[in-house]
Amino acid sequence: MIRTNLSTRPFYNERAVHLWLLALGAIVAVITVFNISRVIGYSQSDTALATQASRDEARVAEVRREAARLRATVNLQQIELASTEARVANQLIDRRTFSWTELFNQFEVTFPDNVRVTSVRPQLDEQGGVQLTITVVARSVDDVDELMRNLEETGRFRNFLSVEERFNDDGLLVATLAGTYTPMPAQTVTTDKKAP
Repeated sequence: MIRTNLSTRPFYNERAVHLWLLALGAIVAVITVFNISRVIGYSQSDTALATQASRDEARVAEVRREAARLRATVNLQQIELASTEARVANQLIDRRTFSWTELFNQFEVTFPDNVRVTSVRPQLDEQGGVQLTITVVARSVDDVDELMRNLEETGRFRNFLSVEERFNDDGLLVATLAGTYTPMPAQTVTTDKKAP
């Protein structure tokens, strides 16, 4: 058996190398196709987002123009007038809900025997309280002091002071007292219905 190669050009087994190169080329081709498809997808997505962004910017500009137009049509004097009217309406409602009965019931339990009321002037303040001016006739200054102490002890009357004192022709003390009265909060009436 002859073991020498007599050919002028030796034979090499190149088939394995060609298969490896072909496989490598196929992998590169698949990756290239994938990358191209991703670039096209991102480009389309970018175009869609840019279109949406321009639409949104146009809408924002339109809304800003509309807001500016509406601000221009707002009449601050009308708003101030409406606010004043609402304040007046609230004061009227508060006056309407002022309970004279409750006030006079408080007087009934706090007034000493020697003191009587000649006038009462309530005026609503902005905090929901009532500035109360009471004119009373009493036998002495001690009776008026007792009245003010009794009023303060109820917790409904605060800061009562005598703003004017004089004696009338009958020798009785006429005193004008001023302070803050806080009415009791409105109570809701509930009725329990019992089954017969």
